[in-house]
Amino acid sequence: MNLPEKVTLIEVGPRDGLQNESNQVPTEAKISFIKSLKKAGIQEMELTSFVSPKWVPQMKDASEIIENCLDETRNYVLAPNRKGVDRVMETECKNIALFVGVSETFNKKNINKTTKESLEELIPIIKELKENGFFVRTCISTAFYCPYEGKVDPKNVLDLCREFVESGVDELSVADTIGMANPKDSYNLFSLLKKELPSVLLTAHFHDTRGMALANIFACLQAGVTRFDSSAGGLGGCPFAPGATGNVATEDVVYMLHQMGIQTGINLDQLLEAVDGIKEYVSRPIESKYYRVSQSREKQNTK
Repeated sequence: MNLPEKVTLIEVGPRDGLQNESNQVPTEAKISFIKSLKKAGIQEMELTSFVSPKWVPQMKDASEIIENCLDETRNYVLAPNRKGVDRVMETECKNIALFVGVSETFNKKNINKTTKESLEELIPIIKELKENGFFVRTCISTAFYCPYEGKVDPKNVLDLCREFVESGVDELSVADTIGMANPKDSYNLFSLLKKELPSVLLTAHFHDTRGMALANIFACLQAGVTRFDSSAGGLGGCPFAPGATGNVATEDVVYMLHQMGIQTGINLDQLLEAVDGIKEYVSRPIESKYYRVSQSREKQNTK
């Protein structure tokens, strides 16, 4: 098997994990969640996003989150448009995440622009950000399937990714937004991207809608990918993608990798403490496999 010695996990729970949460999570709870995740050894994290509070009210406290949670680790703030980018540039954060959907329909429903229109807006912004010393991460949504258009052509994914690489982005996070990819899909797409775009950091982002996320991650390991997005507790879901449930759970990924002898630098026990801390504030139960097993053992030990 072609397995790396070390993998980097980018924690997306505080942003992607909470953005679609129906309960309004208190700012103090978010800050505590973020700091607990950092204590577990997370070195890269999506903190929050500058989006319209009308459309994503959960992110209305973005400025306060940034003010309290920036440190020496790599902290990303998501910005969907020029206005969001300008707001990030007013902070001390120097790591920004942009996003665009391969699917025209998804992109239109998400940010009311076609994919081409998004490109035309983002490419000059990327060049400006790079001139100002930013690390730029671009999230590529609906890279496998679209809830409106069906299966996405890998060539379209490659063409879009190439545009961003040529504009100077540092990282591409390529997403199975609605959790329909299978291991063969994952291996083939990421093998193609690794071959054609060797100069960029390549990250895989899987939702566990159909229970395939860990298998897809394993397939990506075989393709040479060593960076993965994940969400503590498996929190998440996209408000613009019907049927998209939570991201793959960080604790499940860490457990699988550690069992295979792959280092992550993350402490599982402390990670579970972070999940415990946010659990009471979210509306849905924590369903990650490792968390449920740990809770069962804890109950047995207290009998």
